[in-house]
Amino acid sequence: MPIYFISDTHFGDSRGLRLDRRPFPSVREHDEALVARWNETVAPDDTVWHLGDFALGRPPERASDLLTWLNGTKHLIIGNNDPPATREASGWASVSHYAEINVEDTELVLCHYPFRTWNGMGRGRIDLHGHSHGRLKPMPRQHDVGVDAWDYRPVTLGTILAGRRPAAASR
Repeated sequence: MPIYFISDTHFGDSRGLRLDRRPFPSVREHDEALVARWNETVAPDDTVWHLGDFALGRPPERASDLLTWLNGTKHLIIGNNDPPATREASGWASVSHYAEINVEDTELVLCHYPFRTWNGMGRGRIDLHGHSHGRLKPMPRQHDVGVDAWDYRPVTLGTILAGRRPAAASR
C-alpha cells in the first residue's frame, strides 16, 4: 500500500485563493477539486501524512466531515493553521507536531515547517515539510510536499525524490 504526503490544503480558507493565487473561482470549488484530486490519487487502504494546515472555517465539525470524504488512513503533523477542531477531529490515525518514519528504506523527518538542519541530516535523512507553499529555494534532501508544489494532490516519496511534478489536471 502506497504512502502519500501532502500539506497546506487549507480547506475552507479563502486566503489560499487570494494569497497563494490558487486557480479556483471559489472556496467551494477549491475544496471540491482538492477532495477529487486526493481521491483520484489515494486508494482507501493507502496511508497519507498531512503535514499541516488541513482546514479552517466553520462549522468546527467540517474537518471531521472532510476526513470521512478523503481516502486513506490519515496522519496529521500539526501546522500553524490547524485549530483545535482540526487537531481533535475524528478520522486522524495520529496527530503530532513532528515525526520520524521510514518509507521505502528511506528515513524521513516530517514537520510542517522547513528546517535548516534536522536530525540525521548528515546521515542522509530527508526532511519533508509544508508551510512555504512552494516558494522556498530547494535544499538538498529537503522537499516541500504542499499542494501548491504538487498539482493540488498527495504525492509519493518516489515521485518527490524523482522531482517529477504531476501533469497539471484541468482546472
